[in-house]
Amino acid sequence: MADDAESLMQLAEACNSLQQASRTLLISTLGEQQQPEISYAPFWRDETGQFWIFISELAGHCRNLLRHPAASVMFIRDEADSSNLFARERLTYPCRVTEYGRDSDQFAAVLPQMEQCLGKMISMLQGLSDFRLFCLQPMQGTYVVGFGRAYEVDPKTGLLSHIDEARLKQRGQ
Repeated sequence: MADDAESLMQLAEACNSLQQASRTLLISTLGEQQQPEISYAPFWRDETGQFWIFISELAGHCRNLLRHPAASVMFIRDEADSSNLFARERLTYPCRVTEYGRDSDQFAAVLPQMEQCLGKMISMLQGLSDFRLFCLQPMQGTYVVGFGRAYEVDPKTGLLSHIDEARLKQRGQ
């Protein structure tokens, strides 16, 4: 399926809208027994496209990120707003993960931004010593809007390119 530039721009806007409609992301991490685990976290996305999460060491996904600094995040259209449950609109990104300690410049700069986006709860959580700040740097994403309508997403620019059968073979899928 060939997509013209205008339709790709409209799809890129829809992709961005899907993500911006959420204040939480679904996050998959690698657990202690090398088993995938899924959870969620409130997030803030900075101007460079990185996701920031502030989570407790008591949460399994926090411990997982400390052991294995990689994750996959997903945004997905609500079931009630989807006409076909087998082809729900969704956006996924594999991410590199970096933790920033309380003494880092990033911690001091990011937490006020997160509070502005997510509310006063951030200030309360900041007083709890078990909360850790992580930056999730998205790599090449995938945006799916239906059967045969899958797109690679550049996480910095938001530009889309259609994934066709030939590209899947190149990617080894």
